[in-house]
Amino acid sequence: MTFGDKKYRYRFALISGILLLFFLVLFSATVGAANISIFDALRILVRRIPFAGRFVPAGEISRTHELIVLNIRLPRVIAAAIIGAGLSAVGATYQGMFANPMADPYVLGVSAGAALGASIAIVMGADKVVGGFGIITAVAFVFALLTVFIVFNIAKTGVKLSNTHLLLAGVAVSFFASSVMSVLMVLNRDKVSNITYWMMGSIAFTSWRQVLILAPLVVAGIVVVCVFARELNIIAVGEDEARSLGVEVEKVKKLLLVVCSVVVAACVAVSGVIGFVGLIVPHTVRLISRSDNRVVLPFSAIGGGMFLVLCDTISRIPTAEIPVGVLTSMFGAPYFISVLIRNKKKVV
Repeated sequence: MTFGDKKYRYRFALISGILLLFFLVLFSATVGAANISIFDALRILVRRIPFAGRFVPAGEISRTHELIVLNIRLPRVIAAAIIGAGLSAVGATYQGMFANPMADPYVLGVSAGAALGASIAIVMGADKVVGGFGIITAVAFVFALLTVFIVFNIAKTGVKLSNTHLLLAGVAVSFFASSVMSVLMVLNRDKVSNITYWMMGSIAFTSWRQVLILAPLVVAGIVVVCVFARELNIIAVGEDEARSLGVEVEKVKKLLLVVCSVVVAACVAVSGVIGFVGLIVPHTVRLISRSDNRVVLPFSAIGGGMFLVLCDTISRIPTAEIPVGVLTSMFGAPYFISVLIRNKKKVV
C-alpha cells in the first residue's frame, strides 16, 4: 500500500468519525425522561439548521418540548462531546509525553485541585450564578490551574522538568487536596451529598453559556496538541535523541503541559470528576493504530467524544438519572482490567 493510499484512508476515517460523532450528538439529544418522540425531537433540531429548517413543518410541536430539547438536552450533549474529546486528547498527549500507558488527564492533580475548589465553594454556599456561569465552576477552574502551578514549581529543577518528579508531585498534591476535602466534608456534613455528587461527575445542568466558554478552550487545546504530534513522536523515541534532532524538548513539554492543564481544568470545572475517558480511549486507539501520535491524537479526541456522549445518553434512560462519571467508571474499569490481563498473557 502506497503512502497516498494510507493518507486517503486516514482522511476518510477521520471525516467518517467526525460525521458519526455529529449524528450521535443529534440522536442523543432525542433521548430523555420527557415524553418526546424521537421524530418530534429530530424535527425540533432540524428546524434550527439553516436552510434545512424551512423544509420541515412545525406541526403540533409543543413549545415546552422545544425548550427541553434545545435548552436542556442539546447543551449537555454537546458539552459531553467536547469534554470527552478534551479529556481523551489530553490522555493521549500525557501517555505519549511520559511514555506511560497508565497516564491520564488527572495525573498532575488537576482533578483533586478542582474538587477541592468546588468543595470550598459548596461549603461557603457559593452556589449562585453570575452572568450565566456558576461560581462553583469558576472556583473549581481557578483551583485546578493553581494546583498545576504548584506541581510545576515542585517538580522543576532549574529549567528542566523531570517526568518522574512531575508525576510524584502530582500524586502528592492530589493526596493533600483529597485530605483537605475530607476534612471539609467531616466538618460540614450537611454539604456532603452536594460535594459527593459533584465528584461523581455530571453534566446534567450544563448551560449554553458554559458550552460557549468551554468549547473554544478545549478545541484550541486539541488543535495545539495535534500540531505537536510529530514532536511527541520524536520525544517518545528518547529525549536525548529528540534534542539531537533539533526538538526543544523542555519548551515542548512545558507548552503541552500548560495547554493540557487548561483543557482538563475547563472540563473538570464544568463536569466534575469523570474518570477513565482519557485512559481507555487513547489506549484503545493505540492498540488499533500503533503509536503514531499524528493518528492517535485526533482519533482519541473523536473516540472520547463518542464514548462520553454514549455514556451520557445511557445515564438518562433510567427514571433516576445516573451521574455520567459513575457510568464511565463502570464501563472503563472492567475494560481496562481485561486489557491488562491480555497484555500480561502476552508477556508470559
